[in-house]
Amino acid sequence: MIKNLEKNIIAFEDNNILRIMFGVFHKNLEIIEKKLNVILSPRGNIISINGNIKNILITKNTLSELYKRAKISEIIEKRDVEFIIQNMLEKENNNSCSIITIKTPKKEIRARTKGQEKFIKKILSKKIVFAIGPAGTGKTFIAVSHAVSKLTSGLIDKIIISRPAVEAGEKLGFLPGDLKEKIDPYLRPIYDSIDENLSGDKVKKLIESQKIEIAPIAYLRGRTLNNSYIILDEAQNTSPIQMKMFLTRLGENSKMVITGDVTQIDLPLKNKSGLKDAINNLKKIKDISFVYLTENDVVRHPLVQKIVKAYDK
Repeated sequence: MIKNLEKNIIAFEDNNILRIMFGVFHKNLEIIEKKLNVILSPRGNIISINGNIKNILITKNTLSELYKRAKISEIIEKRDVEFIIQNMLEKENNNSCSIITIKTPKKEIRARTKGQEKFIKKILSKKIVFAIGPAGTGKTFIAVSHAVSKLTSGLIDKIIISRPAVEAGEKLGFLPGDLKEKIDPYLRPIYDSIDENLSGDKVKKLIESQKIEIAPIAYLRGRTLNNSYIILDEAQNTSPIQMKMFLTRLGENSKMVITGDVTQIDLPLKNKSGLKDAINNLKKIKDISFVYLTENDVVRHPLVQKIVKAYDK
């Protein structure tokens, strides 16, 4: 619970959440002070704010949003604080204070960058969305989270998630086990995203009842997918024929999200990427959205952002 005691004072309920929100040595509060030209004085669970009236209001909204995020996060980073401040400044100028979220049984997902915010807005409004960007930008996680939200709300009947089984320096034939055991390592990132949004027992039941189906792209041939949320991950490793086959599976009351990174194509050099082909062929269709994420949207360890930037150069 958050209470506005006076015009320049705000109180919070849980001191443990405040520790996450403040950051190490109150670094996050220092960012707010610098960006919004205010002085923050925390005492226990109360924060006093000194500054002009407009900045005090924006600061209160920023602190309230940070507190909500701290409830669902183990750490609040500098990028989170700056993103929320930027959002609050824009909302103030547009007379709007709404924050777009995706709610799943386990957590509430909020955009952490402008690119992620655009991605979430597009998947909420479009039937087919392509999310293209480097590793660590949350493409798969956001898509899977939205799919879980729609399934658990009863708005769709099933989730279908696929990715091409293309080797990244390894050969499938040398891996032990049957086809499923060979394929599962390629699908592990998808299982991880599902596990973050649903309890283990629930995931198992949904997979056993085929409400969640995870399979190589070849398994979709010949099907029409109605009342479904269909995700194609690692789309850069599809062929143009596979991409066309996947896209034409779309049925009534269904949504498709295609994620990929055109800088990480594992196909033989002579083979054309289905993702690149789709970008060229479909970019003029208004009902299909393309969202391009960059190293600025990387939300893994800060070092990952630097690595992505270095390789782009």
